Amino acid sequence: MSALTVQYVPDRGDDWDELVRIREESNWPEGCKVEIIEGILTVAPQPSYEHNVIAAKTARRLNSVLPEDWEVFQTLGLALPSRGGLYVPDLVVVPDEVERDSNGLVPAAAAELVVEITSKSNAKHDRVAKLKGCAQAGVPYYLLIDAFASLGPTVTLHGEPSGDLYRVLQVGKFGEGFHLPEPFDIELDTSLFPTP
Repeated sequence: MSALTVQYVPDRGDDWDELVRIREESNWPEGCKVEIIEGILTVAPQPSYEHNVIAAKTARRLNSVLPEDWEVFQTLGLALPSRGGLYVPDLVVVPDEVERDSNGLVPAAAAELVVEITSKSNAKHDRVAKLKGCAQAGVPYYLLIDAFASLGPTVTLHGEPSGDLYRVLQVGKFGEGFHLPEPFDIELDTSLFPTP
């Protein structure tokens, strides 16, 4: 199953709240990830086994070094109303004491790290729209684990956000060691990452 997009244009001027309401109240297929990307509701299928292994191994390494008052989440929604976005990253690191917005969502600006693991059906969202949205929100680090990159499976760390752009801090191939800088200061063993 590939990603399904459902474009909804509200009749009223309250587009953001209406999109969030529809996302929350609709009966989506079980196990699917429902996001709002650039004002469009996007429904992605349940991730593959390989995708979940990468998420689990990355989360395990992150959890080994995080302070007690930071958490790694797999299903936390990040709100970016200015971009018409509600992202559900594969992994997101946020402090425990995060303030939620008027819809009860965590503002993307509260994230310390967003990790996206591409799936074949929605890789473009992770590589472009969500990357730009997280940069605009000021998320310090965006880690893209891309098993479907054109030159082979890669890991790319983006940082130093400015406007809707990041600077590429590091690029590596699956099988190589990959260092995440402070405040994480860990090595990811990408040789443990399966390829689809």
